[in-house]
Amino acid sequence: MDTIASLFSFITYPVSWIIVQFHSLYGAIFGESSGLAWGLSIVSLVILIRICLIPLFVKQIKATRGMQALQPKMKAIQERYKNDKQRQSEEMMKLYKETGTNPLSSCLPILAQSPFFFALYHTLSNIADGKPVGAMDQQLVDSARAAKIFGAPIAAKFMDTPEKVAALGATLTDVRIVTAVMIIMMSLSQFYTQRQLMQKNVDLSVKTPFMQQQKMLMYIFPVIFAVMGINFPVGVLVYWLTTNVWTMGQQMYVINQNPTPGSKAQDQYLTRLLKQISSHGELKGRGRKRVVAAIVAKGPDRNDNERKFIATLTKQGMAAQPDGSVIKSVEATADSDAASGGAAKRQQPKRQSKSQRQTPSKPAPKK
Repeated sequence: MDTIASLFSFITYPVSWIIVQFHSLYGAIFGESSGLAWGLSIVSLVILIRICLIPLFVKQIKATRGMQALQPKMKAIQERYKNDKQRQSEEMMKLYKETGTNPLSSCLPILAQSPFFFALYHTLSNIADGKPVGAMDQQLVDSARAAKIFGAPIAAKFMDTPEKVAALGATLTDVRIVTAVMIIMMSLSQFYTQRQLMQKNVDLSVKTPFMQQQKMLMYIFPVIFAVMGINFPVGVLVYWLTTNVWTMGQQMYVINQNPTPGSKAQDQYLTRLLKQISSHGELKGRGRKRVVAAIVAKGPDRNDNERKFIATLTKQGMAAQPDGSVIKSVEATADSDAASGGAAKRQQPKRQSKSQRQTPSKPAPKK
């Protein structure tokens, strides 16, 4: 890990400089050597990085959905050219080019975040050794070495020796309890995020090997993080736990506001739209109108959720427009007006008495 981290030493200075700036703010409030000040500095670093990575996250969503949509075609190419790997590869690349899909786009946020992760690891390793690093002079390093989170120094690791932990002014028991709890929380947050994605935001109408791969990753990734976590300093665990929580919240927002077409989340989202339309008689919000406009534009290519949405609107006497607005259906209004008008014109005949019904009516006199 130290060897890999050293490869990203070129970004150590900007990362350490950002931490120092945040520390100068939190240190003035909580104290320079406070674990809260240094911990919040790392959390703020994560938030700043993740805000900068939002455009890449949007690309990741589009790439993931594009890959899901291409799975049936990719499977057909694999079966057609199963004995010709070179042709299979060429056809795959051709398919990616035609659809504008890049398989690597789904990994962009993780790849872009890796240098910052390793730079932070490199910074904390130097703090543990008491060496100045990047923008942190000896005074700041000594302050960081003295900082503890729930009794565990931010530079300590689960696998550290009792002597090394003692040099940081803590006990091995405190370090292992804190790191174990953080590793478990980190793994659980990773598992929940992946599980949430699989259960709610996957197109259930397309059964492909991609879904099976995602299910495998849902169980494999948390185990990988747990194994790697025992070699992470407390500060890095704070970093990774924070980024997991951010990812989980970001994904929940996307699932609720922009779900994958054909998914369970889309069905729930369209149900909420129907409730809003029933309550207010119209659809409010640009984002919601964009979703409805996209459904209208699909025409006969709508999935089951979208067809149910349009059918329910029709039953309610409403109609979705190309611009995404929802208005009262002209046909439904005409039928309603005709029905009410006909009822008004039709008059019930006057009720006759028994003697009137038995008495034959007289013929009209001849002129």
